[in-house]
Amino acid sequence: MAEHRTMQRGALLDAARSLLSEGGTEALTFPALAERTGLARSSVYEYFRSRAAVVEELCTVDFPVWAAEVENAMERAQTPQEKIEAYVRRQLDLVGDRRHRAVVAISASELDAGAREKIRAAHGGLIAMIVEALGDLGHEQPRLAAMLLQGSVDAAVRRIELSVAEQPDVIADTAVAMILCGVRGAAGGQG
Repeated sequence: MAEHRTMQRGALLDAARSLLSEGGTEALTFPALAERTGLARSSVYEYFRSRAAVVEELCTVDFPVWAAEVENAMERAQTPQEKIEAYVRRQLDLVGDRRHRAVVAISASELDAGAREKIRAAHGGLIAMIVEALGDLGHEQPRLAAMLLQGSVDAAVRRIELSVAEQPDVIADTAVAMILCGVRGAAGGQG
């Protein structure tokens, strides 16, 4: 019985990921979850008491997986510049992934404190790694630089998601070139 409940919970989370990646947080409703999983709406309430509870569970499950992907790419890099490039490229590589799209949709929405805290914790580890790389490059304000760098990554993510004129690899190459040029210039100019 416990195994069956675990499978049902997994199916509900997977349906939630699909709904979020297709239509953002507005699409994540209990009727939609019930329809996607073939469960009665009342059954959905047995697993999750609210939409916020679904979001919080996804944050608990998916954010660490996503963060670990980026962290692994950074750990394989040798120099601070390579770490920064890995940080940018791995995030952009994950844009097409349903888990990542769900994570982005969640990040953009109004969240309760529990979900926000889980996101902050997962992001915090990544930001700490990029702050360290920026510090190694000689930045006097590595935390500020990290926040601005992430803003550029977020803009590139949005551009890729729009599926506009440019191919994702062109967007990634342009973002990497701009960010690396910017971090080198800023670090060099502070000597």
